[in-house]
Amino acid sequence: MVKLYFTEDHEWISLDGDLATVGITNHAQEQLGDLVFVELPEVGSTVKKGDSVAVVESVKAASDVFSPVDGTISEVNDALSDDPALVNQKAEKEGWLWKMKISDASQLDSLMDEAGYIAMIG
Repeated sequence: MVKLYFTEDHEWISLDGDLATVGITNHAQEQLGDLVFVELPEVGSTVKKGDSVAVVESVKAASDVFSPVDGTISEVNDALSDDPALVNQKAEKEGWLWKMKISDASQLDSLMDEAGYIAMIG
């Protein structure tokens, strides 16, 4: 079963076993506007919770995307190089940014579930 978590910085992370998929929330992409560029992390790099791992750039602003947990980047969404607007169209599905093998599952306990995130963005 895939479990979904959210951060206060508007990232989502879905967990399937110890493999996590990370992206920005639909709310975040709406605030940013049309994305024109996405800078993705290096596959194989090790990241810590809170590290800036990717950058999404819109016509309005550039924003860092932070890692919700510690882990190692195992895959990036290469489709975004050609079509960054995928994030605008399907932020919480095909618009994912990277996949990672998480190293400390207990860090998920500090994240919000969907109801908590919806309450936060009000």
